Amino acid sequence: MRDPTLFGVAEVDKNGALLHLVEKPKKPKSDLAIVGVYLFNKHVHAAIRNIKPSWRGELEITDAIQNMIDNHRKVGSYILTGWWLDTGKKDDMLEANRVVLDDLLKREVCGNVDAESNIAGRVEIRRGAEVINSKIRGPVSIAEGCRIQNSFIGPFTSVGEGTVIEDSAIEHSVILGGCHIKNVDRLTDSIIGRACKVVNAEGNFRHKKLFLGDDAVVEL
Repeated sequence: MRDPTLFGVAEVDKNGALLHLVEKPKKPKSDLAIVGVYLFNKHVHAAIRNIKPSWRGELEITDAIQNMIDNHRKVGSYILTGWWLDTGKKDDMLEANRVVLDDLLKREVCGNVDAESNIAGRVEIRRGAEVINSKIRGPVSIAEGCRIQNSFIGPFTSVGEGTVIEDSAIEHSVILGGCHIKNVDRLTDSIIGRACKVVNAEGNFRHKKLFLGDDAVVEL
């Protein structure tokens, strides 16, 4: 990792046993960034009770792991040599979605697609989803129970279960489950949380980027 100061950093011995961990060190002692995937047993609870907030004012999981090391608990590691993406920010999450769709998605149309619709490329439409008078250009994943009507869903978009998209165009976005998007002329590079409602009542814009948490309502 070129700049490990942005992550937790690990020091390991030649056998892969963890010697020391520190969260976002100002002067890292190795270039091994912690990717944030952990498996714990019950001893982690005692370790968490023993730690105090770091210089950032937060309880750090790396401090809990270090506490287990200091108390002679066995803590191993695995060095990842393949690709890895940090998903701490919106653009990172969109890039992760792009990579997954590009590398892993296969064409599988199990939902109902009417004769007026066009499905192009690697598109996954799960059972119970409906596509009506719309164009879907992959890679795109549409989950169970969705309804896509009079819309365009463009490359690198994932749509969560039960979402309804009407009279809209969406590209390079992640739409979680239970959303309703209507009359949005062009939505790109966006992440929409669960059960959000995005409605354009005036029809007075051409291009929007949004990052919404769960249950948000946006009237444009």
